Amino acid sequence: MPRRHIPTLRRRRAAALALTTACTLLTLGAPTGATAAPADPGPSRITAVPRAGAAATPLSPARRASLIKAAQTAAGATARRLALGAQEKLLVKDVVQDADGTTHTRYERTYAGLPVLGGDMVVHSADGRTTVSRATAATVRVASLTPKLPASSAAGQALAAAKSADVAGASTGRAPRLVVWAAAGRPVLAWETVVDGVQDDGTPSELQVVTDATTGKRILAAEKVHTGTGTGQYVGTVPVGSTLAGSTYQLTDPDRAGHKTYDLNQGTSGTGTLFTDDNDVWGTGLPANRQTAGVDVAFGAAATWDYYKEEFGRNGIRNDGVAAYSRAHYGNNYVNAFWQDSCFCMTYGDGSGNTHPLTALDVAAHEMSHGVTAATANLTYSGESGGLNEATSDIFAAAVEFHENLAADPGDYLVGEKIDINGNGTPLRYMDKPSKDGSSRDSWSSGLGGIDVHYSSGPANHFFYLLSEGSGAKTVNGVSYDSPTSDGRPVTGIGIENAAAIWYRALTTYMTSSTDYAGARTATLQAASDLFGAYSPTYLAVADAWAAINVGNRIALGVNVAPIADQTSGVGQAVSLQVDAYTTNSGAGLTYEATGLPDGLSISPSGLISGTPTSLGNSDVSVKVTDATGASVTDTFAWRIAYIYANSSRVDIPDNGAAVESPVTITGRDGNASATTSVYVNIVHTYRGDLTVDLVGPNGTVYSLLNRSGGSADNVDQTFTVDASAQPLDGTWKLRVQDRASIDVGYIQRWQLTP
Repeated sequence: MPRRHIPTLRRRRAAALALTTACTLLTLGAPTGATAAPADPGPSRITAVPRAGAAATPLSPARRASLIKAAQTAAGATARRLALGAQEKLLVKDVVQDADGTTHTRYERTYAGLPVLGGDMVVHSADGRTTVSRATAATVRVASLTPKLPASSAAGQALAAAKSADVAGASTGRAPRLVVWAAAGRPVLAWETVVDGVQDDGTPSELQVVTDATTGKRILAAEKVHTGTGTGQYVGTVPVGSTLAGSTYQLTDPDRAGHKTYDLNQGTSGTGTLFTDDNDVWGTGLPANRQTAGVDVAFGAAATWDYYKEEFGRNGIRNDGVAAYSRAHYGNNYVNAFWQDSCFCMTYGDGSGNTHPLTALDVAAHEMSHGVTAATANLTYSGESGGLNEATSDIFAAAVEFHENLAADPGDYLVGEKIDINGNGTPLRYMDKPSKDGSSRDSWSSGLGGIDVHYSSGPANHFFYLLSEGSGAKTVNGVSYDSPTSDGRPVTGIGIENAAAIWYRALTTYMTSSTDYAGARTATLQAASDLFGAYSPTYLAVADAWAAINVGNRIALGVNVAPIADQTSGVGQAVSLQVDAYTTNSGAGLTYEATGLPDGLSISPSGLISGTPTSLGNSDVSVKVTDATGASVTDTFAWRIAYIYANSSRVDIPDNGAAVESPVTITGRDGNASATTSVYVNIVHTYRGDLTVDLVGPNGTVYSLLNRSGGSADNVDQTFTVDASAQPLDGTWKLRVQDRASIDVGYIQRWQLTP
C-alpha cells in the first residue's frame, strides 16, 4: 500500500538496493542528501577484511527453528558426549552457523528438572571436532532437592532486598521458583524471586533475588530492567516506516517485522496509543509536538535492526525475525530510558520538564542491545559480567551511530553527550578515558566487580575505544580524544567496524552468563582468530588493547615459546613433550633444535621431544625455535632422569566415606628415600576442599600432602615434596585419599613417586 517518508540525510553503503519500488523508497537504505564527514582514521590504522568463512550465515526464522529443533532432538546424546550427569538435561536456546559450516549451539541446563542458573554453555562443532565454552566448570550436583528454607521466607528476604535497593511498591506477584545456582563456586539449591516495583528514579524494577535454599544466605540481587541515557537532540529529517490503515497512517514499520511505536501519554504501564497521522509527515522537530519523539524512537529501532542485520546477518534482537516495540512519553519528568526483556520492549522518558525526550539514536541502540545480550550470552547483571553487559550496550550504541553517520548526530565515543543531566554540558560516560566521569574505571583491578555496573563497564569501553581508534591524541568526527594506556605503551586501532565484529562474535559465540574480564579477553582473542587469523596484526591489536587496560599481556612480535618447566622423567619410561611455539610473522614456518637432551631422547621437526631415557642423571636442555624469516627464541630448562614409580589405575573416592588407597611397590633398591622425595598427585574431584591426601611410607609413617585446602576449586594436579629420608626405598608406598564432606565425588587418576 502507498506510504510516504521524509527524505533521509544519512549515507549508506554502496550496496544499497536500487530504488525501484515504493517499499524500497521507504527502507532506511535510501541514500539521499548530504552526509556527515567520515571519521578521521588517526595517524595509523590496522586494516583487514574479516575471513568470509567465519561470518554468521543469515538464517530465516524457519531455518533457525529447524536447526534448534534438530539440536534439541540430539540434546540427550550431546549431554552424554559432554559427560553430564544423569539428572542433567540440555535445552537449546539458539543455534548459529558460520559460512564454513561451523555450528555454535547455545544451551541452558536443568538438573532434576530445575533450571540451572549459570549452567549455560556453547558447543562448537566443526569438522567432527567439538569444543565447549562453559559458564561454569563445576559439576552440577546438590545434596538434596528439598529446600530447608520455605518459599515464603525467600519471598520475604527478596522484599527486604528490594527495600534496601530503594524499590518502591515492591511485590512478589510471581512465586519464587526453585533453581540450582551454579554461577559461582559450588552449585547449591536456591530460590529465585523476582520483585516488581519502581526504582527511585521512576524506572520500573524487576529485581532478581537468589537465596540459598539451605542456609538462607542471599546470593544475588540484580536488576533485570536495564536502564541508560541518551540525547534529546533529534536525529534530523529521516525516513520512518509507516503503514496505511484505512485513511490513517500508523507508526508500524512493515520492513522490520511490524515494529510499533506507542505514545504512553505520560503513563507508566501498558502500551498507550499507537502513533497515527493523517498525511504520513511525522513530527516537527520540536518537543511540543508529540510525534517528534515518536520519529526518533521509530528511527532508532529501525537503525538498530538494520545495523545488526546488515553487519552480522542478525534477524532482529532475538534473531527470530520478531520485532520488539517502543513506547515514548513515559511518566512525568522521567530522565531515563530502559529495556525490559519481560515485555520485549523499549521505553523512553521525556526528561526534565517533559521537554528533553531521551530518544536519541545511541539510547535506542544501547537499550536494544541489552536485548541482544539477553538473547545470547545473557551476561549476569552484577559483578564483572554486569560491567561487560553495560559495556556491550555502549559499544553497539557507538557502532550504530557510526554506521548511520547522521549529519545531526555523527558517530562518537561519548555516552549521553547531548542530555546535560549534570547541567554542565558534559557526557555521562567517556569511552576513551572513562575516569573523566568521576566514577568509572579506566583499567581492570581486583575490586572492579564490586562497583556499580555502569562504572565497572569503563575498562571494557576503554578497551573498545583503544581497539577501534588506538591510543593518544586524535580527532574523530570533530571530537577530540586522548586515550591513555595502563602500561604506558601505544595501541594501534583497527577501526570500529572490525572492533565491533570481534566483540559481536565473542558475545554471541563464546561468552556465557558468567564471563568476566579475563574471559572476555579469551573470547575476543578467539573471535579475532576466527575472523582475521591467529597472531595476525588484528589479533595482536586485541591483545594489546586488553593489556592497555591491565587485562593479560601483550604478545611479543616474532617467535614465541611457552615456558617449559623443569622436567623429571623415569629411566626406561617413555617421554612425550610438545614444545608450544608460534610466530607472529604470517606464513613463516617453524624449525626446532634441541641441545643437552638426556640420552634416548630427540626432537622432531614439529617440536615433539620423545623417546625413552636410558640413564640416570641431570641435563641442562636448550630448545631453539626459528621461523622462516630468521627470527628465533631459545628456552632453557633442567631435565632430571630418575627412578619414578607410578600408578595410573583409577580409584574411585566415595562421597563423605572411608579412605581409599592406591599403592606402588618398589623392589631391588637399597637405602632410604630422599629428603626431597617428590610426590605428583592427579585427582579428578570437584570441590577439592573436601579432601585429605596423605602419603604412607613402607614403615607406616604418614605424610600429609593436602588437608582440605583449596576450597571450591576443582581437582588436584600438584607435586608435593616431603622428607622421607627415614623410609626404606623397598616396600609398598600408598597414596591415601578421603572425602570428608558430602555432595562432590571424584577419583584418583594417577600418582607418581620419585623417592
